[in-house]
Amino acid sequence: MRDIKELLERLNINSDNLTLYELALTHPSYNADANTKHFDYERLEYMGDAVLDYVAADLIFNSYPDMEPGNMSKLRSFLVQSHSLSNYARKIELANYIRCGHSISEKQIQQSDKILEDSFEALIGAIYLDRGINFVFDFIKNSIYEDIINFGKIDLTDYKSKLQEEMQAEHRESVHYVTISETGPAHDRTYVVNVLFNDIVLASGTGKSKKAAEQNAAKNALKKRSI
Repeated sequence: MRDIKELLERLNINSDNLTLYELALTHPSYNADANTKHFDYERLEYMGDAVLDYVAADLIFNSYPDMEPGNMSKLRSFLVQSHSLSNYARKIELANYIRCGHSISEKQIQQSDKILEDSFEALIGAIYLDRGINFVFDFIKNSIYEDIINFGKIDLTDYKSKLQEEMQAEHRESVHYVTISETGPAHDRTYVVNVLFNDIVLASGTGKSKKAAEQNAAKNALKKRSI
């Protein structure tokens, strides 16, 4: 684990409260090794999640004055999903500063979208508490604005809703989803889901969350229907 002062210097954060940032970058598994309680990022993650939602909504609202509310919600969901947040964390090399218990290796930290997502949100929470809303607004904007302006290149399709609409229009019945496997450690799970109609498997999908796997299963089912 690198010195957090190095990270703060790279992010142009002048702070005397290093403990706050250490807390933001401490995984819950650390408590077991250090014999501590609640010295981890979970409370700061809660704060950062709320601040991130607000800033993302503000940026979308002001960047796209004519955008429909439905697409605004889809774009915000894209920006704050696990895959996006872990990518923002990787851009600032956040994994190098995260403290975990001995049960989690440095390689696992680097590869875990969940740990990186949670740590990034906790970092936002720490910046907000330490430097205030204006500073953290600029930090978040610098992290996510490229994806906002590239909105047209992002796939925001809700494949589950689209598949449901198509099937109900033809058959008046719904599809349903079944998780068939969960693999990997608790901090980095991979899910495989089948989408079924009348007990017939239409397609399968894989993702780092059940929601993502279901969306991919629906997407694959729609592809099959179009062939």
